[in-house]
Amino acid sequence: MDINSDVGELNNLLADNTYEKLMDHVDSVNIACGGHAGDETMMAAMINIAIAKNVNIGAHPSYPDKENFGRNEMDIDSNELLDVVRDQVQLLVDIAENNGGHVSHVKPHGALYNTAAHNEVISQSIGEAIIQVDPSLKVMGLAGSGMIRCFDELGLETISESFADRAYENDGSLRERKHDDSLITDPIKAANQARDLTNGFVMSVEGVRVEIDAQTICIHSDTPNAVALASAVKETIQ
Repeated sequence: MDINSDVGELNNLLADNTYEKLMDHVDSVNIACGGHAGDETMMAAMINIAIAKNVNIGAHPSYPDKENFGRNEMDIDSNELLDVVRDQVQLLVDIAENNGGHVSHVKPHGALYNTAAHNEVISQSIGEAIIQVDPSLKVMGLAGSGMIRCFDELGLETISESFADRAYENDGSLRERKHDDSLITDPIKAANQARDLTNGFVMSVEGVRVEIDAQTICIHSDTPNAVALASAVKETIQ
């Protein structure tokens, strides 16, 4: 089971070495590439740390919405969205190549990810954008969602994703961040949820067993206690 984390989003997490410490406990990182956060300097820094730590490098494109950190759905034309996603991914690919690295995968961020999970038009635009950059790029999406089915139909290699630091609803969707119990910040709870996920299920906030078939588990770098969470998850599942 792969462990992944979204990085390159906050300068303070670079300055206090959170990103570097996280990469000791994860297999893959998804680097913000300008849509919701990140600039070329941050991207290069993340790429160089990932290379040093032998961690898979991924692009983390978003709606073009730095003001709201990419967490609000945007009403954007599908062709414009394709261009926005393609340009973000291509930028990271170029920076990686210039620094001796290689981008292996793409994972949408925030509202773009959540909308694509149930909106085929959005997931189609994302998939076509990835294909225009490099059809061999893998793509991460919510396990069991419509986005995975859409990416599969486009011929992309998919990686079904689950979460150790997020609570789940009964239908397998992530609990919205507006709820106080949406985040899991206790390393023991995160590790227990990761263990369940490796066994093909997760317990929802209402105590319902939800079947989940995933190949990767995410720990968000901006979740409080992220490094301790990642360490506990890695120790438990590997």
